[in-house]
Amino acid sequence: MSVAADLMGLLLLTIARLVTGAQGHWKGSVPQALQRVYVANHQSHLDWVLIWAALPSELRSRTRPIAARDYWTGNRFRYWLTREVFNAVYVDRQRSDDQDPLEPLIEALEHGDSLVIFPEGTRGHQALPAPFKSGLYHLAQRFPDVQLIPAWIDNVQRVMPKGEVVPVPVLCTVTFGAPLKLEPGEDKRAFLERAREAVIALRPKGPA
Repeated sequence: MSVAADLMGLLLLTIARLVTGAQGHWKGSVPQALQRVYVANHQSHLDWVLIWAALPSELRSRTRPIAARDYWTGNRFRYWLTREVFNAVYVDRQRSDDQDPLEPLIEALEHGDSLVIFPEGTRGHQALPAPFKSGLYHLAQRFPDVQLIPAWIDNVQRVMPKGEVVPVPVLCTVTFGAPLKLEPGEDKRAFLERAREAVIALRPKGPA
């Protein structure tokens, strides 16, 4: 990483913590330098930044976000930011019939990296995540020794309300849950629903 990328990373970390608090809570797991796939809900372009800021410093450098190639390489600054600061794994949302959309993720995991993925596949605007897409199931099959850590990102959609260009200071949290794994004989539908429920179960409880 270049000096410019280091400085930008520090600036983004400082801003994220000032604006959101970027608090990480661990329930059923602890921050460890293990290879993991963090499985989170998705409501904002800020989701990855919040997870990154909530992780301990020793985990940030080995944890990579998944980024849509068409958007995040759409201009020089976004491309530089995701490539140099966050070391993103780019995926194509438009693909040909002979292209495996999981190939970049598989390469990253084979290299020993940890990943953050949003299995809904796109940002949602509902209170609960949309059904998870099948990629998570196939990764769990192929990499049974990589821990799957569910995570719930709370309040981030309020930081940048629709139509606003200046972030609104709002306390945000990321709650990391207990590791998941694909059970012997478990089919795709059952696993994906169980993974989704594990993410939902981490939502902070409102007042009684």
